[in-house]
Amino acid sequence: MPWRAAPRAALSSPLTMIVAAATALLACFLGTAAVLQGSAAGSATIAYQASTSCPDSYGPVFGKSYPSPADVPAIIDTVRRHAPAQGFSAPVSARYTPVLGNTEMNGDPNYKVRLAYRDQAGLDNLGPVEGTSAPGGLLLGQVIGSAEHLGVGTKPVIRGVGLPPVVGLYRDLLDPPPRWWCSQQRGAVVDRLANDPIDSIVFTTDAKTFQDTVAALKLPKLENLHISFYEPVPRTLSDAEDLVARSNALVADVEADLARQGLAGAVTSSVPFDRSVVIAQQASENVLVSILPLAAISVLVGCAGIGTVALQWYQRRHAQLRLLCARGSGPAGLGGLAVAELGLPIVLGGAAGAVLARLLLRVYGPPGEADPRSYLLGFGVAGGVLLLSLLLLAVVVGVRAHREFELGRVRTRGKRLRLVGLYFPWELVTAAVAVVGWNRLVGYGSGSRLGNPLPQVDPIALTYPVFVVLTAGLLTARVAWVLLRLSHRARFWSRPALQLAIRRLASARAPVTGVLVIGTLAVGTLAAGLGIAGGQEDALQTKSGIFVGANSRVDTETPVGTGARPLPSALTGTSTIVGELTGTGSVVLVVDPATVRTGAELSALPREDVDNLLAKIDVPPGATVPAIRIAHGAKQTTMLGGGLPQASVVGDLPVFPLIGTKPGYVVSRTALTPAQLRIVPKWSVLSSSPLATVSEALSQAGLVQPNRISRDSALDGLPFYVVSWTFSFVALLGAVLAAVAVLALLVAVEVRRRQNALAGALVLRMGMRPRTLLASHLLELGALSAMAVITGVACGLSVAGLSVPRFDPATFLAPRSELPDPASFVFTVFGIGVLVVALAGWLAVRSVRTARTAELIRA
Repeated sequence: MPWRAAPRAALSSPLTMIVAAATALLACFLGTAAVLQGSAAGSATIAYQASTSCPDSYGPVFGKSYPSPADVPAIIDTVRRHAPAQGFSAPVSARYTPVLGNTEMNGDPNYKVRLAYRDQAGLDNLGPVEGTSAPGGLLLGQVIGSAEHLGVGTKPVIRGVGLPPVVGLYRDLLDPPPRWWCSQQRGAVVDRLANDPIDSIVFTTDAKTFQDTVAALKLPKLENLHISFYEPVPRTLSDAEDLVARSNALVADVEADLARQGLAGAVTSSVPFDRSVVIAQQASENVLVSILPLAAISVLVGCAGIGTVALQWYQRRHAQLRLLCARGSGPAGLGGLAVAELGLPIVLGGAAGAVLARLLLRVYGPPGEADPRSYLLGFGVAGGVLLLSLLLLAVVVGVRAHREFELGRVRTRGKRLRLVGLYFPWELVTAAVAVVGWNRLVGYGSGSRLGNPLPQVDPIALTYPVFVVLTAGLLTARVAWVLLRLSHRARFWSRPALQLAIRRLASARAPVTGVLVIGTLAVGTLAAGLGIAGGQEDALQTKSGIFVGANSRVDTETPVGTGARPLPSALTGTSTIVGELTGTGSVVLVVDPATVRTGAELSALPREDVDNLLAKIDVPPGATVPAIRIAHGAKQTTMLGGGLPQASVVGDLPVFPLIGTKPGYVVSRTALTPAQLRIVPKWSVLSSSPLATVSEALSQAGLVQPNRISRDSALDGLPFYVVSWTFSFVALLGAVLAAVAVLALLVAVEVRRRQNALAGALVLRMGMRPRTLLASHLLELGALSAMAVITGVACGLSVAGLSVPRFDPATFLAPRSELPDPASFVFTVFGIGVLVVALAGWLAVRSVRTARTAELIRA
């Protein structure tokens, strides 16, 4: 029976089997990848939100301002008893008293302290300086201890009540504190440089000591109670959802138990991470909905490829199918024969595609793990694609057999369809879709101006780059088709390699135009996807750098700005001092030309122009102040205001750190007198070092730091990342199409192996040198590849350049998003193109050299 022998019969045409398997592989790969991409986006959002949250805010948080000390043990015990039932570890509680004045230490009654206790807050988490964390004692801050010679053994006295002795000194917590203390900044940090009235936070080494001390002092209220859990960061969105669900359950259990104890309202409960989970769900849905149209189109194209394979198989098995039909087999049986022969390669290819999508997720997807349930959904999509492919294979073969063998209809309809496919202006349809996408893209980023955490979703707008590239590919193929139809008039026999290349292209117009469309679409889609994704990531770095002014910015005292006090030596070579004067209509920025290049973020500006302009303003004081004008406007005057001389403009820049695109001037501190420098009200340290390094160096020098900001925390990067993750799938689609284009080119060369062998043998027999034959094949394949690469690169980069500013989720911040430098991409694509052409040319010439006489006679 043919059906039993069908799997072995597939080996008689390995090319058809390979094409069927590859088509199913790519369709299932893209279908599975789309699902995993959306899920990984949600997990990556969870990781990002966790990095910007305190580590003890992932679970439930219980707190109360001014609780009664008598209620605190019952509240903590209730939370501790119910936590294991919901899968939580032991809670970490923190208690703080109000500021206690008239605290006496070593006979001095003028200290102000706050008593505190936090679980696990021994010297290990505080930073030991001296002593131990022995129970029954106190831990005193190093600053006051060293300055006032208060050490281990000191016994504070508050309101006549003797406190336990100091058993250790700890390193004072600076602002910002370490992440373990993130949620305790209000109670555990003493910011002396911001005029904090507290001298020290005095920690007790155990809860009993704190409770006994509070009772001895007869304090009616504590200042704050805080209970939280240090849970590991959720790895996936489903883990985060489970954590929030368990947190809500624990909150309900605790509140119900406290109500039964008569302590209703004794604590305020919250689940802070719930908002992060909502944002992550929205990000996952945004990415999935955005890429869904492209994924659906890709899967349908893959199914159309299966249909083409079915038609090719039908033509190859035509005689056998006619015989089986004459013997009584129906269309269903003949369709089943196609499935029996090609079903195994299709299933294996589809399964391989789904597995590859799982294994390569870290390569093409967001930096997050997909949910286990998304794997099931993704593999379910792959299974659905396989079923649809097998069904389509059987239906195409069965319908074709029914029409030809049972109804006796000739394939006139097929000819009409081919004519429609060739001459219908499909490029007008794709161009119309691209215009609709562009119109929707114009207002794409407006949602971010309203304070939405994520940009608004418009899948049609996201298809704009792909349809523009597709239109360009179809137009290129249309022109190539016409030129190949007219190529018989070409006469280049003086250049035999060129003439033979033209004739070979003309004899295979359909494969040539098909490879051209796929290649152009692949390169253009890859260029657009990588360009837009990279543009958003670069925009986040550039915008945050311009907004902050450097990697970190710390406001400091006027004497530092005027030069009366030098910067700490630890910041030399990485930092600069800038002054800022506003309120005059223009922002005036006072910089040090000698150090501004090392501290400020100037990478977004042309280096040579910046160097020349900084050299021009680096002059001694005079009647006017040389200034660089920023974002010149019609209403901008040269009056600097504040008692500073009039500006003398030496050049213009569109943007500058701290100023952005607001009208302003940049002047040199060397052009101002010491009296004029003292007029500047605000001075800041801009540094390329991390914020913690800058803050610690300034603290060690005793310099005031009223405001601090770092590049990493200045902007919410999630809207930028969502756009980048979305277009990384577009880049993935381009990479898959590129693989299809390369495969199609190599398959086309292999299909024409006999023709190439016969033609090559004849021309070699007629005296053509092998080198000339190789050059002929390289000209043929090189022209085809060069046209696809050049058109794809030009169109892809152009559409990416137009789209990057439109996809900018923060257009209100300068500068606008721009296309990153495409040089490396262009060189890589052309390099790969050269390698593919060389390989295909070698295969073509090899078929001539290895052809046997019998094969040439059959050809």
